Formats: sequence, C-alpha cells, structure tokens
Amino acid sequence: MVKAVQSARGVEGGRTDITINKIFPLTFTINLGNKECFVSVGLVKPRGDGGDEPGGGGHSCAAGRGMLQRSDQLDKVDQYRRREARKKASVEARLKAAIQSQLDGVRTGLTQLHTALVDVKEIQSSLGDVSKDWRQSINTIENLKDVKDAVVQHSQLASAVENLKNIFSVPEIVASTQQLIEQADLLQAHRKLMELESSRDDLMYEQYRMDSKNTSDMHLISIYFEDVQGLSDELAKQLWMVLQRAMVTVRRDPTMLVSAVRIIEREEKIDRRMVDRKRQTDFIPPGRPKRWKDKCFRFFSLYHNAVSTRVTELAAEDLEANEIVSLLTWVLNTYKSSEMMGHPELSAECDINSLEPLLPQDVVDELLSKYIQTFTSNITGWLRKALETDKKDWQKETEPEADQDGYYQTTLPAIVFQNHLNELLTRKWLGGSHAVDTICVTVEDYFNDFNKIKNPFNKEMTGEALRRVVVEYLKAVMQKRITFKNADERRDGADRMIKEAEQFKFLFSKLAAGEDTDRLCGAITAIAEVFKLTDPTLLYLEVSTLVSKYPDIREEHVQALLAVRGDASREMRQMIIAL
Repeated sequence: MVKAVQSARGVEGGRTDITINKIFPLTFTINLGNKECFVSVGLVKPRGDGGDEPGGGGHSCAAGRGMLQRSDQLDKVDQYRRREARKKASVEARLKAAIQSQLDGVRTGLTQLHTALVDVKEIQSSLGDVSKDWRQSINTIENLKDVKDAVVQHSQLASAVENLKNIFSVPEIVASTQQLIEQADLLQAHRKLMELESSRDDLMYEQYRMDSKNTSDMHLISIYFEDVQGLSDELAKQLWMVLQRAMVTVRRDPTMLVSAVRIIEREEKIDRRMVDRKRQTDFIPPGRPKRWKDKCFRFFSLYHNAVSTRVTELAAEDLEANEIVSLLTWVLNTYKSSEMMGHPELSAECDINSLEPLLPQDVVDELLSKYIQTFTSNITGWLRKALETDKKDWQKETEPEADQDGYYQTTLPAIVFQNHLNELLTRKWLGGSHAVDTICVTVEDYFNDFNKIKNPFNKEMTGEALRRVVVEYLKAVMQKRITFKNADERRDGADRMIKEAEQFKFLFSKLAAGEDTDRLCGAITAIAEVFKLTDPTLLYLEVSTLVSKYPDIREEHVQALLAVRGDASREMRQMIIAL
C-alpha cells in the first residue's frame, strides 16, 4: 500500500520536509508547483510526532493512511492539513475551557473556606465573651435564690387563691356530690368530684414543687380532702353496679349506661395526664391512676362467658332447621360483625379474637350435621309428596295440563327448580348462593340419562335447555330483585355473573349445545359489564354497545338494568333511553 504524509513544518513557497520509515528504501519526489513531497512505499513516521508508536502522533499517521492512498489525492494535502489544524485547535479550546472551569471551582471553594474561617473565628470570639459573662454572673444568680423562693411561694399562694372558693366550700361540695350519687345523677356527681380532685391535686403539686420533703403540709392537705377519696370509691361502686346490670340497663335506661361509659373515658384521660406529669416532675396525686377502664373491661369477658353459656344451652335444645340456621348465623357471623363485638370503637379497646368461641367447634359441627339431616329429610318428604300429587293428577280422568304449543306437560320440574331460580340476583345470591351450582349439576345429571338420544334431537334438546336457563337468568335480572347499594356490590355482583356465565358456557359446551353457547352466555357477560362500570358518565357508551350487540333489547330492559345498578339518577336514565 502506498502511504504518504506531508510534514506540518513546511513554509509557504518552500520545500516540505518528511521523515521516511526505512523499512522500504524506495522513495521518490513529486513536484507540486512550489512544493515537493517525498513519497515512500512502506510505513511513514513524521519527524517529532511519534508515528504509529504508542504515545506518538498516531493521529497524523492514521490520517495519512486514510487520506493519501492514491496519487490523485496529493493535491488535497493543504486541505487535509488545514482540517487537522482546525481539529487540533478545537480540542485545545475544549481542554482549555475544561481546565478553566476546574480552576473557577477551586477558586470558589477557596473563597468559601476563607469565609467559613472568618465566621468560625467570630463564633469563637463570641463564645469566649459568653463564657466570660457567665463566670461573672454566677454570684448574681446565687444572690437571686431568695427571689426564686419567693416566686415558688407566690405560685403556691396563687394556686391557693384560685382554689380558695373550693377550699372553703369543700364540706358543702362533698355533701352535694354524695346526694347526687345517691340520686344516680352520675354525670353531675362526677363533675363536682373532678372539681374537688383538681383543687386538691393543684395544692399538693405546688407544695411538692416548693418543698418536696415537707410531708407535714402534704399530710395536712390530704386530711382536709380525705372525703374526696371516699366519694370516688362510692361513685366507682355505682358504676360497677350499672355495668353489672348492663343487659337490663341498656333496655330500660340506656342513658345511664352511656353516662357510665363517659365517666370512665374522662377518668382514663385524667389518668394519662397524671402519668405524663409524673414522668416530668415525679409527682402523682393520691389515688392515681384509678384504672377504671381496665376494671370496666373485666366485665367484657364476663358478658362474653354469660352469652356463651346461654348459647350453649340453646344449642342443646331440640331445634328446628330454621332455628339452627338462625343460631349459627348469629354465633358465627352477627356476633363478631362490625355491628356488635367487631365495632371499630370497641375493637380499639378489646380484641374479640382473644376471647374463646361462643360455641365449641364440636357443638358447631353437631349442629351443622343435624341441620343437614333435617333439611335432607324435609326435602325428601317434600319431593315424595310432590311426586304423589303429580301422580294423582296424571291418573285423573281429566286431560293433563298443556303448554302454549298444546303439548302435555307436568309442573313438577318447575316446582322443584323454581326455588333455585328465585334465588338468582337476590341478596342471598350476592352473599354466596349455590343456586347456579345446583342448576348445573342437575342439568348435567339429566343429560346423562339422555346421552343415547341421536342427533339432531340431542343437539336441539341441549340448545333449548341452554336457552331456557339463560332466559330464566335474564328474567331474574329484569325483575329487579336486587338493587346494588355501592360500587363494591356492583363489582361483586358483576364478577359473580361473569363466573356463572362461564359455568353455563363450560357445561353446555361439554353437552354440545352448538354455536349459540357463546352468544347466549355472552349476553349475561355483557350485562355484567354494564353493572361493573365504575364511571356513571360512561353508562351511555356501555349501554349503546350492549344494544348494538343485542338489537332486541327494549326500553324497559334498559330501565331495569339501570335500576339494578342503583346509581343512575332519573335524569340520567331518561337521557340514556332518549339517546
């Protein structure tokens, strides 16, 4: 390969010097007007640039290898040289700017350090002045001890003056409070008791602050207010009596029970305040903390045990099936619900999960077994009577009932299945009914008996069964048996509808119902999407999609769907129907 390099040290109008790598000694000179260029076959090493050696002028050599590979490119040597010079100048300018930026940063840092040093010296000087002033004022502070004692004494006297009215009227207030307790006016009695306790506690606290070792004055205050503790004990007895008769009191005089709870809450707040002050001053009044709240919730477990005993007695009786359902529903669901023991305000005070179950598990299992046996027996007896009635009807001399097409029919299947169909789209259904499961199992069981029927009769029968099931399901929707109360119920109901549509689809696909399976079951899913929609403003679009997919939907059907949703106003329903 022919390689050439022109030295950057040439002068205008003179000869350009180059250094030839002597691997190949063959060289020749090309005259370019007023310049000459030596060209060599081999590697070229410009003088002073380092050539291709590490750390040398590899850039120039690379430029030569990339630019001067043919003889007709030699006339562009000046152009290449100027371009490389511009690149070099650009690199040098960027390097200079970077170094200048670093220097500016160092200069700024040095300036800030100098400012910080000056500030530190000023602070050091100020601290020295403060220390000097403090040493000079020690004697002055010691001379103010008398003033400090006077301030403490003034605080004590101010507290005494503030409570002077109560101090002089303590016997009168004690008698009035005792009378209120006897009259069962617990709230007013507790208000006066708090006034007495506040006066006593303030006086004792000021005495403690002035001279904590002076027990004689503290004892004198305690003797003067000794009846206050007796009133507190008497009020506590009244509260415990109210709580012990809570089951009766809540029916006869619920305000009395509410008053007792309020008093206990007040005392709990005072206990917390006194405990906090004890952490700060190491002083706590006599009789504190009372812990009435802890004593109150001791009755919680007693009531629970009493209820458990009564429920166990009821479970031991000869209960009917509906009575067993009511008892188990109350024990397993209602008792621990947010309406009773699981109430948020109550759960913050006592953990219901820490209590024993109302009924032992073996008793619950026994009741469930008894209910299943009783229910099975009732169903068997009812079916037997229904069959006997149907048999008698068919044995009569009159013609059997006929449907709208004139075919004879029996109403027995309708009577049997109507109970399950009536559960669809109801509150019971939303809470977890197994009606659809029962329908699917029964249909599949019947088709096992008809599996030998040949096509197209089997397919026609399966398609008709699917159509009847979907029609009954959609009737349940249109009959507005349920109105969803909130978005959560709408979501749960829609999810349940989608799940049950998938059950129907799976069952009848297995039974070979034909191509109508997806279309018919899809109607249930499409209606569920209307219920599931969270933004009411998009109802029009969802209803429009439903109508375009199923054109036979009528106006009353749309009204029924919006009524079941429960969140569409009258104006919105009219607007959707009008559009």
